[in-house]
Amino acid sequence: MELIDITVPLRDGMVVYDGDPEVRLERVHSIEHGDVANNSRLDFGVHSGTHIDAPVHFIPGAPAAEDLPLEPLMGAAWVVDATGVEGSLDAEALGGLDLPRAERILFKTRNSRLWELDHFSHEFVHLTGSGADELIGRGVRLVGLDYLSIGDPDAHRVLLGARVVALEGLDLSRVEPGEYELVCLPLKIVGSDGAPARAILIRD
Repeated sequence: MELIDITVPLRDGMVVYDGDPEVRLERVHSIEHGDVANNSRLDFGVHSGTHIDAPVHFIPGAPAAEDLPLEPLMGAAWVVDATGVEGSLDAEALGGLDLPRAERILFKTRNSRLWELDHFSHEFVHLTGSGADELIGRGVRLVGLDYLSIGDPDAHRVLLGARVVALEGLDLSRVEPGEYELVCLPLKIVGSDGAPARAILIRD
């Protein structure tokens, strides 16, 4: 059995979505300085690194992170090769991909190279409203993408309004397209519009 960690590590000063809180990790107690134990403080936005959007992120009054369903986050998932797509994953672009009939789809795009930058790039492959509608029509319950946002505001509203899980900030650079088992568990943060998560793929 092969375990593949597709989580982007949280680290001090890492790239975040433009305008989001920066990630800060600070050692507040240190054995080296005479304290009994090491103890650190982590200060970051809930949409940093690998994370899940809660519906309330774009829909006022919708469920928050503590109510995220776990069932869509565990089970058979397909990594789809979308590295040939430039710009947006709209309905037309999706029509040119070999999309399986699956409840969980992770798009591997050319975004992987953007993680190497020390600043946020607006030039990332993203889902559009028409692309989101297409996926919902196919019965998809979870959509994942390999950068800090799943797509434009319309895509968010369409997905989250249909209670489709949006999994963002994945590292699929070492993952071959195909079928896997996904295990992804978000932190249970009461009232939050997003939740950091650890995501792994399993293949026999």
